[in-house]
Amino acid sequence: MLLSLVVGFMLLFAGGEMVVRGAVALARRFEVSPMVIGLTIVGFGTSLPELLVSVNAALTGAPGIAVGNVIGSNLANMMLILGVAALVFPLAVNPGAVRRDSLFMAAFTAIFIIVALGGSADRYEGALMLAALVGYVVLSLWQDARVSNGASQLHREEADSMTGLPTRLWLMVLFVVGGLLSVVVGADHLVGGATALARDAGVPDEVIGLTLVAVGTSLPEVATAIVAAYRRHADICIGNVIGSNIFNLFGILGITALAAPVPFSDKIVGFDLWVLGAMTLLLVPLLLTGWRLGRREALLLLALYCVYILSQFQEWNDLTAPV
Repeated sequence: MLLSLVVGFMLLFAGGEMVVRGAVALARRFEVSPMVIGLTIVGFGTSLPELLVSVNAALTGAPGIAVGNVIGSNLANMMLILGVAALVFPLAVNPGAVRRDSLFMAAFTAIFIIVALGGSADRYEGALMLAALVGYVVLSLWQDARVSNGASQLHREEADSMTGLPTRLWLMVLFVVGGLLSVVVGADHLVGGATALARDAGVPDEVIGLTLVAVGTSLPEVATAIVAAYRRHADICIGNVIGSNIFNLFGILGITALAAPVPFSDKIVGFDLWVLGAMTLLLVPLLLTGWRLGRREALLLLALYCVYILSQFQEWNDLTAPV
């Protein structure tokens, strides 16, 4: 069980990195715009592990892991990843670079909460979510192509920040294909290990998805954020968090709901949704006003995340404690 978890995490991390690097190299080889690369391949590519894990969990009868993974990954992005990155180097935000995308993130979060309050996401809602995500990407690319602004520059910098790319065509293809296979196998191992752990420990699937699985599948974003902060690329770090959150909400849940209807448990609806909404309401206004995230703020975010993780297991202990 533990071996399956470890193998799953390792394959997801390595496979996700390989797919993104191979896809970026192929896009550059065929002279795709850096702006397109940054917004699509880099912006959404690091969420590939979350996607495969959520779809696998929904298809194998563990929807709690699928939903918990989406919400938990977004909370990890906003608290854990930004907190760790700001400890490496304080992050100063350029409001013009993130204004449009942060507003979309807020709107998508609000719609996600409304869908969840309905009790489940069916195939129809999943299709609408994917259509909205495609619309966001098309609108962003159209605006960025017409006007050279902070957002378009940010997406170009996200593409240019990728290093260690394969240089030969056959190696690029090998990275993409091998990485995809690695992610698929890793997702299967991770979901199998996580569900076995939840079953043996008596922990709800949602708790495992919100904590262990969410943190594990967020490892690519953690690595990207640390490198960006170390290189003093605050906008890239924050842009990756926003892009990942958007894709998690509508891309991952949309595709997962198309594969199998996704129910939201009473626990998710009663607590975790509101934590997600509260963190988004806290983060977005700060992004729009040129917030500077220093090390004190970073420690606060990390402390909040620790409290949130502990609350998950405390709630489970309260529910299982003998009366």
